[in-house]
Order: sequence, then C-alpha cells, then structure tokens
Amino acid sequence: MKGRIVNYRRGKNTEYTNQYVIELDEVKTRDDAYKWLGKKVVWRTPSGKTITGKITRVHGNKGAVVARFNKGLPGQAIGTEVEIK
Repeated sequence: MKGRIVNYRRGKNTEYTNQYVIELDEVKTRDDAYKWLGKKVVWRTPSGKTITGKITRVHGNKGAVVARFNKGLPGQAIGTEVEIK
C-alpha cells in the first residue's frame, strides 16, 4: 500500500523530526487506521537507498497515522510517497 508523508508530528512549540504524519491511500477513518499499527514503512531516496520506520499510532479522525524512523528523514521527504509493508 502507498501513503504520503504530510508533515512532522508537532505541537505548538515542539517538532519531532523523527516522527512523521502519513496519510494512507484507501484509509478514511480512525478505525481503519488501527489495522495498520506495527507495519513497516519504507521511504526510498531518489538514488535508491531505503530508510525504514514503523507505524506507531493513529493521528486524528481521518485515518492518518504516525510513523517513527530511527534516524529521521531529510526535510525533502515531506510530500513524497512511502510504501507500507
């Protein structure tokens, strides 16, 4: 399944640069998003390298999830596609 990185997980004064909000294709509700917890997320660089993370929690009521990456991703990753396995 494909998804799109929307933004960092953030609050009013903080920004967690190793956690990203991801909108999943075909997931529209919070209940559907719970099924994806624990799945692996793979982001590929334009040169072909891969960085993996894990879906850790649901974000909001429209089916978005939060994925945590150990090293974090570059800022250019926001708005790009990821693959969920």
